[in-house]
Amino acid sequence: MPNGSLSLPARLHLLAWDTTRRRITGSTHLHHLVRAGALTELAQRGLLVDDDGIVTPVDPDSRTGDVVLDGLLELVSESRPRGWRSWVTCRARVTLDAVRAQLAAEGYLRAEKKRVLGLFPSVEYELDRVPAVEALRASAREVLEGPVPVADVCDRDAALVALAAAAELRTFASPGERRLHKDRIDELAERGGAAAPALRKVVQDVRTAVAVAAATATATTTATTTAN
Repeated sequence: MPNGSLSLPARLHLLAWDTTRRRITGSTHLHHLVRAGALTELAQRGLLVDDDGIVTPVDPDSRTGDVVLDGLLELVSESRPRGWRSWVTCRARVTLDAVRAQLAAEGYLRAEKKRVLGLFPSVEYELDRVPAVEALRASAREVLEGPVPVADVCDRDAALVALAAAAELRTFASPGERRLHKDRIDELAERGGAAAPALRKVVQDVRTAVAVAAATATATTTATTTAN
């Protein structure tokens, strides 16, 4: 898959970009999706393990060389014990901010400094490398649709598609397409944790947390629109 050097959370962030309108979709729960990707990759690498439902670093001093993943490892190591679903939401914007800064440093995004109300400094991001994002999306959709058997899909690509679908990213797949490929998405989720039974549980817990966050955000938006 293109951009294979990018981490799972970075690729999930890029998938959320609408390359036509040059804007992010699913912004109300994007931080949860990005955090879910970071947790999943660290678990797939064997750096975070499940200890009776608790997210546990194998070695608090381990590092991946990726600033986003290492930042989350440090955060987990220094925080009180939590389960996987809790970590999907706990201080998730810290991971999102780190991913945005990383993608800007690598040229995928362009950071623009602004001031809110003319006083408070803020950073907004614009998409720069549209062809790279479109290539990433095309490859992810090939994983979603086939014809490559699920057993031949690598665990990171399988997790990418399973999490993107759980987050209901419309830039990736429409509701109808998610329903059409539901069985394959479930198989890809299993594939994402194929290395060990404990890892399959981790991927399922993280995927469920993302789905809940997406559903909650949708319900809140609908309620607000109806009220107005």
